[in-house]
Amino acid sequence: MSTHFAHAYIKGVDSMPRKTNVVASLVRDRYVADALVILEHTPRRAARPVMKAIDSAKANLINSGVSIDPKTIRIARISVTAGTRIRRFVPASRGRALPFEKVSSNIFVEVAGEEKAKKESAKEDK
Repeated sequence: MSTHFAHAYIKGVDSMPRKTNVVASLVRDRYVADALVILEHTPRRAARPVMKAIDSAKANLINSGVSIDPKTIRIARISVTAGTRIRRFVPASRGRALPFEKVSSNIFVEVAGEEKAKKESAKEDK
């Protein structure tokens, strides 16, 4: 049996990379089924985009043309990087404008799965 890989990359998630990385650390190096259950019960805003990225990578692996056993799909690698920073200004007293930045994240998920075992024919050599 050989191992096959697939990945998904989600850009521009409206969440800070540090907060998103906390959620990604919860599911790092786990089976996909277990990771999705953990993320469903995680009360953080970044849990939903991470769950979508894992679902997308899983679907990419299943639809890659190779017969994959769904029980063997693991998260091989998950990383969160900083996305674009948009500078905005908020009005302040005495006619001033105070700057702030809207930060986004990029989520990369790579999953690995084992190929299904091919059934051998029932012929026996005598």
